[in-house]
Amino acid sequence: MSDPVAMHMSDGLLNAPTSLLFVAVAVAGVGVALAKARGDLDDRTAPMAGLVAAFVFATQMLNFPVLPGVSGHLLGGALAAILVGPWVGALCVTIVLVVQSLFFADGGVTALGANVTNMALIGTAVGYLTALALRRLATRGKGGLAAVAFVSALVNTVLASFGFVLEYAIGGQGGVAFGTVAAAVLGVHVLIGVGEGVITAVTVTAVASARPDLVYLLRGVPQKLELKA
Repeated sequence: MSDPVAMHMSDGLLNAPTSLLFVAVAVAGVGVALAKARGDLDDRTAPMAGLVAAFVFATQMLNFPVLPGVSGHLLGGALAAILVGPWVGALCVTIVLVVQSLFFADGGVTALGANVTNMALIGTAVGYLTALALRRLATRGKGGLAAVAFVSALVNTVLASFGFVLEYAIGGQGGVAFGTVAAAVLGVHVLIGVGEGVITAVTVTAVASARPDLVYLLRGVPQKLELKA
């Protein structure tokens, strides 16, 4: 585990039956997201979705140091969900993962189902549900919104990494004991989650300061908050 650690799983880390299982999970999840996203896409959400996907793609290509020999990058699930909603957000992250896997060799092709399950489905769902649970705090002003974005991104990162641990328990063949993998992955991703939280909080509050109507989480909230203050 001394190599740079991020959520992208490589080819060969899971056996074939497990890889196929999570391809099926990913296809089913993305299919549901496609159906549900139609109700969320409008003149505001569609352009924003493109920007979110581009931003997540760019930031996932940039690693930040966590520990000696260990680096992390933005997963983007919570960020996408807060800005464009969980269904569109899941599609944005899925598109990013597919492009990275096929054209940049970032994440194995055979592990694509697992990566989509962890980052696009689990990460986005957990990030949005956390933000939704804390939505009242997010409506209290810029500080509250930043705190909600930070916590949502942190929880998103840790639980998405738990998906990795679960998949490894089912069919891992990396040659490392499960306990060692679980401790290393979960421990490191708590730290990665802090970096993800900071990036998410800064990005979400910047968008809300300029155009609060573009933040999906704040839809339906009376815009009496001075988010620019």
